[in-house]
Amino acid sequence: MSYHNPVLLTESVDGLMVRNGGTYVDVTFGGGGHSAEILRRLNTGRLIAFDQDEDAWKNAPSDSRFTLVKDNFRNITARLTEVHAVPVDGILADLGVSSHQFNEAARGFSIRFEADLDMRMSQSMEFSAKDIINTYSAEELHRVFREYGELYNSRRIANALIRARENGPVNTVQQLKDVLSFCAPHGKENSFFAQVFQALRIEVNDEMAALREFLEQIPGLLNSGGRLVVISYHSLEDRMVKNFLNSGNTHGEVSKDFYGNITGRSLKAITRKPVEPNEAEVLSNPRSRSARMRIAEKL
Repeated sequence: MSYHNPVLLTESVDGLMVRNGGTYVDVTFGGGGHSAEILRRLNTGRLIAFDQDEDAWKNAPSDSRFTLVKDNFRNITARLTEVHAVPVDGILADLGVSSHQFNEAARGFSIRFEADLDMRMSQSMEFSAKDIINTYSAEELHRVFREYGELYNSRRIANALIRARENGPVNTVQQLKDVLSFCAPHGKENSFFAQVFQALRIEVNDEMAALREFLEQIPGLLNSGGRLVVISYHSLEDRMVKNFLNSGNTHGEVSKDFYGNITGRSLKAITRKPVEPNEAEVLSNPRSRSARMRIAEKL
């Protein structure tokens, strides 16, 4: 089984407009599929990749043009500065969870396997999904499932977990599913638990704040004409990226000058609508189905 099938591989690397001698960044290295394609096109340039997951580090190629930074991409400016790689010509982010993380039962990312509720992108982190389940207040749990799972019955879910904790900790995937089974709409159980797991994973890894911090640093890192390519997998991510490209901030608050011109933007969107995988890719890699890619260029 492959570590991870890179999504929208050709389309995303095409979007970077890789040129010989350029400097590029893959902030979500994973199985190295996107990085390998960038290196194939790069010739004499340089590629810096980021990944905080220790499991991904063994995929690093032995290539003098390649540098792997073992960190979260929210620290992109500091880390690129350390390796003397600012400014750059293109940055690629393939957000979400790798196939390896989903398929590795012990990581606790998947509803398919019985395991501890973990969901940490980096095993060096101390805080896991079971800590959320067993220590958050009802109001905090309600917030997580409402904001990050977009679940209409988030308060009911939170209250069910609080009641279950009275009989002991909820530590495993199956325990969580047993506690919340009555909250799942009939016939849509898998979709429901996928949203529950998404909410927990985002909270554990502080994913939305990390994405916001990453995006806000992009204008200061790209050369003029440099490209940003972002592949997202749920509406929360895609909305934040779209807002940033359209307004220059992640909240989507547009500022205009006296003449009605939008101010505060350093990037222009190249894709008016997000690019989606074609039918053939979805058939060969069903996990690509929810992918949405946006491309922008530094003004």
